Amino acid sequence: MSKRPSAIIFGGLNTCSRALAAHLVPPEGDSLVENLRMVDKYSVAPPTTYIGAEFPKVLAKPNVEYRQANLTVPATVASCFDPPEGQDPYTYVFDFSGEIQWDRPEKVQIASTLKVARSIGLEAARRKVTAYVRVQHPYYDYKEKGPTDETAEFKVDGLLDAWWHETLRALGAIEDLNLVIVRTGFVYGPYVDYGLIPPFVAVSACYGHMKQPMKSIWAPGKFPMHTVHVEDVAGAMWACAVWMAGVGGRKEADKIAGVKLPFLNDKSKAEEVEDMAPPTQTIVAPLFNIADDSQMTMVELGTTLANTFGAPFEFYNFLINTMAKFKLEDVLEDINDTHVTTWTEMITTSNPPVSNTHYSPYMDQYNLRRHPFAASNERVKRIVGYTLRHPHFTRDTILDMVDKLKAEGSWPQNNS
Repeated sequence: MSKRPSAIIFGGLNTCSRALAAHLVPPEGDSLVENLRMVDKYSVAPPTTYIGAEFPKVLAKPNVEYRQANLTVPATVASCFDPPEGQDPYTYVFDFSGEIQWDRPEKVQIASTLKVARSIGLEAARRKVTAYVRVQHPYYDYKEKGPTDETAEFKVDGLLDAWWHETLRALGAIEDLNLVIVRTGFVYGPYVDYGLIPPFVAVSACYGHMKQPMKSIWAPGKFPMHTVHVEDVAGAMWACAVWMAGVGGRKEADKIAGVKLPFLNDKSKAEEVEDMAPPTQTIVAPLFNIADDSQMTMVELGTTLANTFGAPFEFYNFLINTMAKFKLEDVLEDINDTHVTTWTEMITTSNPPVSNTHYSPYMDQYNLRRHPFAASNERVKRIVGYTLRHPHFTRDTILDMVDKLKAEGSWPQNNS
């Protein structure tokens, strides 16, 4: 039996890296990797970010090492690739690094996303790692109709979108980096507290508790919002690493699954930010979407969530729809007042009460904006051979998430 690879996971403790770690080194069962090192800016003992109830079991495994580090320092990044004495070099690298808050200044987006990922990528190329798998969150706006495969047209909306996409170009331009990009749908699942879905689940629970309809400010709301379970993000990342190792490197991978990464930023930035790839450079990299088979629209997503908690799903009137389109901030205060007041009541009257939770129905401007995103999963199934563990976004998958949160004490248990 050949020796299993060793892997490093950079960043993502606040997004998907915990799920990947549990996939690679399950609390019960055989490990897929010989050794796993995780690196992020957060502490895990004590935790300085939410880590969920299951992740400490992964950290307790003897072949798992967690390292708290400042990844904005290239020398620190380089040292993270050095294996412990007597251990083989790391062969798979999974990169979840990057800023996920939409309202951070541009200099933070550049420093925390572009520069960090490029630093990791350069070191990975220097070390000749077998596979470097980079996550790409759904930070794009797609057309409401048309192709949904990896070559579909899209645009970026705001600094967060622009710099995450620019990071892909920077990584794609690194010579000899065995890069594979995994572009996700909207992520949900147990212990996921980032992105659009978790606050919408909490909002739905609020309306179920109030026994009132949950209403959308966007009508008719039929734009795509494709979803994916966090365990399928983890599974696809691993499958893509194994695929890259099997095809024998970047050149062949580009031939099989390469996609052009267009320049979507301000051209003047290329003169200011040295880590950017030239705007005129044609960059191709292997890219796979990972989303479930539900192919949800906003209406279907809202209906499924609301109905899970016993609430109908409806739309606000034309006046509110129009206000939301032009002055979203004017409707935010009233909406959040209802949500937060109800949630506070739910967690304080819960049996037992919820004393500490990272989950909230609070909606900021980014949450309430339209985010049309579509991602066909045909390619990752056909080329990589990946099989979804959770092919549909349903009442059962939502309740599985909620039940696990209730068990850890971070979700209210009410009679409603």
